[in-house]
Amino acid sequence: MTQLAGAPNQTSGPVHTGVENSSRPRALLFCSFEPSGDDHASTVIAELKARHPDLKIYAWGGPRMAAAGAEVVEQTGRDAVMGMPGLAKIQEHRRINERIEAWMDRNPIAAFVAVDSPAANFPICKLAKKRGIRVVHLVAPQVWAWGKWRVKKLRRLTDMVLCLLPFEEKWFEGKDVPAKFVGHPLFDIPLDDAALDAAAARMPQGSPKIALLPGSRPKEHLNNFPILLESFKRLKADRPETVGVVAATTPEVAESLRETAKSLGGWPDGLSMEIRSTDAVVRWCDLALVVSGTVTLQIARQQKPMVIVYKTGRLFYELVGRWILTAPFFTLPNLIAGRRIVPELVPHFGDAEPIVQEASRLIEDESLADQQRQELSKVVEKFAHLDASVHAADAIERVAGLRAQAV
Repeated sequence: MTQLAGAPNQTSGPVHTGVENSSRPRALLFCSFEPSGDDHASTVIAELKARHPDLKIYAWGGPRMAAAGAEVVEQTGRDAVMGMPGLAKIQEHRRINERIEAWMDRNPIAAFVAVDSPAANFPICKLAKKRGIRVVHLVAPQVWAWGKWRVKKLRRLTDMVLCLLPFEEKWFEGKDVPAKFVGHPLFDIPLDDAALDAAAARMPQGSPKIALLPGSRPKEHLNNFPILLESFKRLKADRPETVGVVAATTPEVAESLRETAKSLGGWPDGLSMEIRSTDAVVRWCDLALVVSGTVTLQIARQQKPMVIVYKTGRLFYELVGRWILTAPFFTLPNLIAGRRIVPELVPHFGDAEPIVQEASRLIEDESLADQQRQELSKVVEKFAHLDASVHAADAIERVAGLRAQAV
């Protein structure tokens, strides 16, 4: 990474000359407000604890962070929201911030690690900066996609941004924000091919095999699962041998999806459900219909053709979204490729018909599906030979003064 001379938020303090900075507290605070953040942070926490068994790591976080060795001060992430939070959620976070501020005054820490959720974490970054605490962003705020004015706030409120996507480091450094591409934790653990093959073999047999991946958040289910169901029904009506599997992230999500289907006339014939088995469902399928999110990289990892959708309200998009969304693409495979390699219906305001059309093209034209597989392979290659938790831990050590640096 190129160090930016004169950047206003450049890490300050004494230059390391082969010894750790013993003047700074040997403690860190992580904050995550979503299950995905709990996952991302947990692998980094485990790596840091392996290197520094006596290092105190505190967290506002979830069970995975606790299992990795963090002392969880408060549990978070049970009711994460996507998009604009309501008044109740805003008030809840204000109360959380007050508790974190009081906690910081009682507990000296060397660095605060903000994990994703920039709207929730920015106020905490400000509290940390006021106390001379260094700040690391684990998962770059997507200011390159929407609300680019936020980069000024980020510049003030960070000492380092750890990027999970390969194009982000150059973008942020072009805006005078210190950044480092560390890789994505999704790719850190090799797939167990034998176990996935065995799990896939137990799933329904037919052709084509369609995976439905409706996301993990309640609002995503409400908006998107009905059109995914309708898409499956239409595809099966045209091709009676079609079978499908819904990948539910938790038992609670599975129950919610069944209730949604019940309200729409019942669970379709030929469709089953798997819980906490996303990789196995992807291994099983010929084609995935997926709600936009990190799961698209899970699908890309196994090079399975997909159609990506994200349905949202037209009124909100016309009034707000269209003015703040500035990225040329909205989905991760296309953003990383730098061009449209996967059909993306984002934002989507209509019914299932465009999804069915895109899916049918991939089912009927094997050369089109094979072309997508090849392009997805190129996307995955950008993450090869990187261990996100190792690189992230390296950077956090440097910022927090836990690791010796050259003059």
